[in-house]
Amino acid sequence: MAGRQAERAALDQLVEALRAGQSRSLVIHGEVGIGKTALLDYLAARAADMRIVRAAGVESEMELAYAGLHQICAPFLDRLDRLPAPQRESMQVAFGISSGPAPDQFVFGLGLLGLLSHAAEEKPLLCIVDDQQWLDCASAKALAFVARRLGEESVGMVFATRERRIEVVGLPDLPVAELPEADARRLLDSALRGPLDARVRDQIVAETHGNPLALLELPRGASAAELAGGFVLPRADSLTGALEESFRRRYSALTSGARRLLLIAAADPTGDAALVWRAAARMGIGHDTAVEAADAGLAEIGTHVRFRHPLVRSATYWSASAADRQSVHRAIGEETDPVRDPDRRIWHFAEAAAGPDPDLADDLERSASQALGRGGLAAAAAFLERSALLTLDPARRGERALAAAEVKVQAGRFDAAVALLATAEGGPLDERQRARIDLLRAQLAFAASRGGEASLLLLRAARRFEPIDSDRARETYLDGISAAAFAGRLASAGGGVLDLSRAAAAAPAPPQAPRAIDHLLDGLAANFVEGYPPAVPSLRDALAKFPGAMSTTDELRWMWLANEAALHLWDDERWNALSARYLQLARDVGALTELPLALSTRAIMLVFTGELSGATALIEEQAAATEATGINLGPYAAAYLAAMRGRRAESTALTEGILAEVPRRGEGIGIAIAEWTRALLHNGAGDYPEAMAAAQRALHHQEYPELHYPGIANWAAHELIEAAARSEMTDTATEATEWITEMATASGTDWALGVGARSRALLAQGSDAERLYREAIARLEASLIRTDLARAHLLYGEWLRRERRRVDAREQLRTAHQMLESMGMSAFADRARRELLATGETARKRSAPTVTAELTAQEAQIARLARDGLSNPEIGTRLFISAKTVQYHLRKVFTKLGITSRGQLAYVQF
Repeated sequence: MAGRQAERAALDQLVEALRAGQSRSLVIHGEVGIGKTALLDYLAARAADMRIVRAAGVESEMELAYAGLHQICAPFLDRLDRLPAPQRESMQVAFGISSGPAPDQFVFGLGLLGLLSHAAEEKPLLCIVDDQQWLDCASAKALAFVARRLGEESVGMVFATRERRIEVVGLPDLPVAELPEADARRLLDSALRGPLDARVRDQIVAETHGNPLALLELPRGASAAELAGGFVLPRADSLTGALEESFRRRYSALTSGARRLLLIAAADPTGDAALVWRAAARMGIGHDTAVEAADAGLAEIGTHVRFRHPLVRSATYWSASAADRQSVHRAIGEETDPVRDPDRRIWHFAEAAAGPDPDLADDLERSASQALGRGGLAAAAAFLERSALLTLDPARRGERALAAAEVKVQAGRFDAAVALLATAEGGPLDERQRARIDLLRAQLAFAASRGGEASLLLLRAARRFEPIDSDRARETYLDGISAAAFAGRLASAGGGVLDLSRAAAAAPAPPQAPRAIDHLLDGLAANFVEGYPPAVPSLRDALAKFPGAMSTTDELRWMWLANEAALHLWDDERWNALSARYLQLARDVGALTELPLALSTRAIMLVFTGELSGATALIEEQAAATEATGINLGPYAAAYLAAMRGRRAESTALTEGILAEVPRRGEGIGIAIAEWTRALLHNGAGDYPEAMAAAQRALHHQEYPELHYPGIANWAAHELIEAAARSEMTDTATEATEWITEMATASGTDWALGVGARSRALLAQGSDAERLYREAIARLEASLIRTDLARAHLLYGEWLRRERRRVDAREQLRTAHQMLESMGMSAFADRARRELLATGETARKRSAPTVTAELTAQEAQIARLARDGLSNPEIGTRLFISAKTVQYHLRKVFTKLGITSRGQLAYVQF
């Protein structure tokens, strides 16, 4: 602890915060030997009155899913029954307690947060994780997820790491630097047993760069004579290399029995002393060898295994010959319980293999399947990769390498997947395997950039699948159309939406009765190739059959496209049901990777229906979900809501952010959405030339001037018609109106026919205009779309005023103003108010409510959810915080609002 006053003070503050009922997270980082573990020991001593659990990452165990978390959670597994069912089941599957679908990592993270929160109920809980850089991926993500969501649970999460992995970037950090020269000299002097030449002291201090471990360890390899007179440390390429060499020399000086005992301990990453001793007994190693290892200052092996430093483990393991490492792994594998820990047993046998072993390769393949069942994607990929290496037959080796690559892609290990694909392509491949490779390369391209080659590669994969698996081909075409439409104007040449749609339209028909997704594919392909009317029957058939006999996984996979189809059909009833189903399904099964898109889809639907307050809550929840999951989804619903409310500054910031970001992601659809919301904003403010220009940019682009995004085209077109008609750009308005009328006629829904009638009314004169306005209002009254109905009243009232029919105009404008004000559509409401003033009638502008002005955004969000009847655990699940933190915020809400119960929230306007 020499020279560590500032670091100790930071840790003291963390301990005091935990004692006060707060939570804290911290990342201690610095180079090898800088003193991170010593600081963790200091922290544990300062928190001795708390409940402490410790874990450490081990490099050789990085591929075994949840290996690190086993160390943290083992004492608390008896509390799993306190968790909500999805979270409890997710953790039970991950830890091998029960079988079931692979756990969603975010549901698992919420379960871990709840479990640690319950564990801290009696006294504060401190979780200490050393060598975070070597945690397995699943554990690292789950622990970092929790560290970001801590609130008022009295839980501390402290990591020590050499380099901050991406999982912990952004968490509070405590860098540990080298010691100042004076402290370095004092520490060095404390470790010496005899005199030291001044020049040697200066050399040691200079070359160790104030690294505490180096100051303590490097002189131990020198004799007293060397220290007393001309000893000079050999220069190393790095401090880590010098330290490892010091440990390696001390390891090499041990007897053969002590070296083999240390090698067993180094090869077993679990720290299970009983397992180490069983393997040692199998190899004829006695207990006396542990004393020798301890006397050398390398490791203590008693009831627990504890190396002096992780570098001792690596120096030990890599100093041994390949044959010695293989014999040790074989002994550990023989002594590992095949029932309780089958994966590690097989892994050790694989490390013991000196060459190809078909039986072991089969065992590894089975272990990979079991690991997938627990959600251990990294482990499954590692087993399959090792299985491929142990396989002699070129065809089977290629298949296993391909399977490993597929799992690596699912796990997000894209670089490793590319290398495995190269291995797979080196063997004999059939057409199905080549199609799978094309599909994988498309997924890799989509992950790197949503534009680029993804849709082109999906097109290639679909064509390969056609003669061997028509169902898979059609599914791949559907994925391709979705990817191409998403990329839009940023798609690669030859991989545009028309290219995919033409190929899909020419593909063989399904061999059996068409599924919902077959109709969906036919409808979308027809929409882009033939136009809107020919697409309607297939899209209707798709929605009539959706989801049919689909699994939950397939339903979630295609749910976004089903919502888009309903929207494109102007089928507000079906869209309302599907968007609600999408969100509920994502929540019920814990599909948090789908949750941001489901929340965005439902929020946009609610804005259309005029439920702007409900949409606000979902958009806030989407922001929490996006931050928690790291999923890169643009704030499209937020931009639409801001434009509908007429909040110019907020809307402009959001659309400019979208337009700056989406080209980097290849997400051309985002450009169309941003321009459409700009058109909406400008129409609300009566800035019609700007609205028309934005709407035109949303509808058209240079590469595919005929491309209209499903859904977005409907919205942008009627913004264009209003803006063009008000700007007296009759030709532009007429062209768009003809297109909308064609769509409305083919659709036949009240929403479509209402918008169609309203569009034609903007261009009509006299009695024709009045008849069309009345038809539009009658149609839209029969729909769920209250925003379009309010705007129809506004447009009709504006027309009546220009016709000098002030009394009639007031009736329509009052209705419009009341509707628009009540929904929060401020800019459009101001338009209605100005029109009313022009008729000689005043309309008060509703003042913004101030009751909840003192609430923070999170407090208001929690209060809304509590008002709607959600329990604290349900609110915590929605917002990715613990139930204890929810309760803490609700207490603050009650105090600020001067209320005493949840029931009183019903009388508060949010």
